[in-house]
Amino acid sequence: MSENREINLGAVQETLLLPLWGRALETQKNHPLLVDKVAVSIIRDLDYDFSQMAKNVNPLSCLSWVARSIYFDQEIKCFLDQYPEGTVVNIGCGLDTTFDRVDNGKVHWYDLDLPDVMDLRKRYIRETARREFIAASVMDAGWYSKIKDKQHVLLLIAGVIYYFEEKDVQKLFAALAREFGKVQVLLDYSSKTGVKIPNKKVIESGGMSEKANLVWGIDHLEDLEKWETPIKILHNMPMFHRHKNNYPWRKRLGMMISDNLKIMSLAHMEITGV
Repeated sequence: MSENREINLGAVQETLLLPLWGRALETQKNHPLLVDKVAVSIIRDLDYDFSQMAKNVNPLSCLSWVARSIYFDQEIKCFLDQYPEGTVVNIGCGLDTTFDRVDNGKVHWYDLDLPDVMDLRKRYIRETARREFIAASVMDAGWYSKIKDKQHVLLLIAGVIYYFEEKDVQKLFAALAREFGKVQVLLDYSSKTGVKIPNKKVIESGGMSEKANLVWGIDHLEDLEKWETPIKILHNMPMFHRHKNNYPWRKRLGMMISDNLKIMSLAHMEITGV
């Protein structure tokens, strides 16, 4: 058990506790869609009151974090089938444990997040020869030099992109194109309506600061292909598309409404240099 269990994070960084808690909650069900024993262990050790989350956060929000993890796991495994020694960069990693679920014994993995988050992460997750930590903002170009092999790269951007203004997202994608030449990206995103709903139903209900409110949403992801940076949408789907049949009709109704409003969606893209 970690000696220092207290959490000291910025408002946005604190939101990393939401998907961690959601994965731990799912793992402890009788028939979980996702098993994340590390998340359960961390939740039990953290000095944090999760009672407000447990009381107020909508079950669909919990399922969205699980659905995102399942989608990312599947897409990463497909990428590693094609490039077994490829590079994966987990941007805004928080206390994510995807590596433990998809490691093929060859992948080169980097977990990137702000310094306060990485300090917390190091209490529970260890670096290895193939799994390195980078304490930096994704907008800080200095982290690019730490990536050793840039030939076949997959970036994971989970729970991050909607904290930026659109101009900053454009700036980031342009920088990625210049640095990597060609890079694949997995991300989750919201519609413009979808950005407003999580701010009320998840951030506020979960006891998080208003400073953690989501900012950017896009109604038609294909609009990214019109940006100056060449972007190709490889796959795109609503968050609950693959999970509705696993639940009774009342929950399916909520999932259908969420998907129709594009409150949360998942995408696999490719960004290329000019």
